[in-house]
Amino acid sequence: MARILVVDDEEAVRALIARGLSLDGHHVIMAGDGAEGMDVLTQYKGAFDLVLSDIRMPLMDGIAMALAAKRDYPGLSILLMTGYAEQRERAKSLENIVVDVMTKPFGLAELRGTVGRVLKNADRA
Repeated sequence: MARILVVDDEEAVRALIARGLSLDGHHVIMAGDGAEGMDVLTQYKGAFDLVLSDIRMPLMDGIAMALAAKRDYPGLSILLMTGYAEQRERAKSLENIVVDVMTKPFGLAELRGTVGRVLKNADRA
């Protein structure tokens, strides 16, 4: 299926997302913040079908990572997630960079459905 990079500073959230996406047969690689996410993207030369990243993280937040990732790998699909209304507002200016912003908390069914939709739409592009 798809290769997905999950970037979140909360280990439990990363693990839950990885387990949920693995149920659909996706290969999931995890990073703990935006800087580590960029390191992983560089290591794999951007060869991901999707980057799923939290916005609010230490070192490099998800918005800064999305900007850098899209600059380096223009074909990359990026899906952000946040539990903070102000972060969601910040992400509105990224409509040409990110495909969507999921609101936390979300259930595994919503996560799997959104990721499936994003991947399907990316295949059509």
